[in-house]
Amino acid sequence: MKPLKHVLIDRLMPRLFMTKLTKRRDLAGLLGALRPIATEHPLIRLGPAGDGGYLVPDDLEGLSTCFSPGVSTSSDFELACAERGMSVYLADHSVGGPATKHGAFHFTKKFVGATTSDVFMTMDHWVRQAGVDPSGDLLLQMDIEGYEYETILSMPDELLTRCRVIVIEFHRLHQLWSLPFFRLASTAFRKLLQTHACVHLHPNNCRSSIHLQGMDIPRVMEFTFLRRDRFSQSSFATRFPHPLDAENTDKPQVRLPACWYGPGD
Repeated sequence: MKPLKHVLIDRLMPRLFMTKLTKRRDLAGLLGALRPIATEHPLIRLGPAGDGGYLVPDDLEGLSTCFSPGVSTSSDFELACAERGMSVYLADHSVGGPATKHGAFHFTKKFVGATTSDVFMTMDHWVRQAGVDPSGDLLLQMDIEGYEYETILSMPDELLTRCRVIVIEFHRLHQLWSLPFFRLASTAFRKLLQTHACVHLHPNNCRSSIHLQGMDIPRVMEFTFLRRDRFSQSSFATRFPHPLDAENTDKPQVRLPACWYGPGD
């Protein structure tokens, strides 16, 4: 029998969305497409054991450039990249610079989004202005508080393909139950999946999950993608949390729900 709490949530949630609800089978299909895989490249952690650290595949050899839009109180991930010999480009209009100084850091005081203005810039504009090797692979780490969807959709395919490893914190995932948001977000995810595969998922425990129609959706999650030409072996990942995962805050743990890595329905 379904717990009373979940029965009440199932009855009330449609009233919380002022739009048509996404069909359960469509949402389950997207989650199935995002099901993480394990490749011949084991996951390693870059950055601290906590917020600001991320799991990435151990396939960083030859990567000389990292782009990291979104600057918070920690620049330890970017510092780890710099210590591996990468030039690191950071951008955020809300702060005056990175939390840590390093000679390999290059900071731009702008947000990243779908347009270029005095306050915003597109990823394509930023990369072209940086003048990095146009043939080199990139590492992209993005935490831009909801602007990630429009940013991905505005990126030219050629630029997206140059990103060997992509780490993105996706926000407002519970809004996937809202059909207009689902159409936007799923288009961004499907664009990524054309060239990249999801290799890791980790809920950020800054917010709780939303339960509806037998599915649990964490509100905020960290996604790691690896370009498909970088691996020749793969199987579905089954161990969650990963041994290197760490909670982002001191709030209660949010475990990855099985609907994100199980066989689906």
